Amino acid sequence: MKLLLVEDSPKLRAALVRGLTHLGFVVEEAHDGPTGLWAAENTHPDVVVLDVMLPGFDGIELLRRMRARNIATPVLMLTALAEVEDRLKGFEAGTDDYLPKPFDLRELAARAQALVRRVSAWAHPVIVLGDLEIDSARCEVRRDGATLPMRRRERALLELLALSGGKAVSRQTIEAKLYAGDSDLRSNSIEAAVSQLRRWIDVPGQRSRIVTLRGEGYRLER
Repeated sequence: MKLLLVEDSPKLRAALVRGLTHLGFVVEEAHDGPTGLWAAENTHPDVVVLDVMLPGFDGIELLRRMRARNIATPVLMLTALAEVEDRLKGFEAGTDDYLPKPFDLRELAARAQALVRRVSAWAHPVIVLGDLEIDSARCEVRRDGATLPMRRRERALLELLALSGGKAVSRQTIEAKLYAGDSDLRSNSIEAAVSQLRRWIDVPGQRSRIVTLRGEGYRLER
């Protein structure tokens, strides 16, 4: 899961990056409003953790600009402000959740993961592809009602291909979504993941559901 952290305190930001990376997140960083807005639009995070008090322009304004640009990424705001009116401003601007400072890193991680699951479940509760069902809410793939014991990365690859609407998904997109920051990424990692996914979803003796398009990427046949 890729997380964008927008926090102006270098000390706190470094501590959060270390802790979140240890918990399995891929973390992008920004230190002020303008760089945070650029990162939200261009690094395609799964969730944004956003401090309210930022230089350039504050977190509330950053969030307003995100939503004005139709950036629907879920946002968890960090704030030392305890007043109800201040929190209401954040919700009016489009935040999904609040976490007051000081906080426990484990709670931040749990809230971020919950936001991503919630948004995914709302947007695509179950994707049906013939005899396959991709259940985002339960984090599982079923064939004819039976759960397939896929690994997380294989399931994520199938969902990424399924959500492309029949269009090709490039290697660069797959790397960014599935392998961002992964030091174990090798030249054949994507081919290996596609090959393993084919073993799960293809019917023996029939043409593969995943089409390789040379120079373009991979497309899932519906």
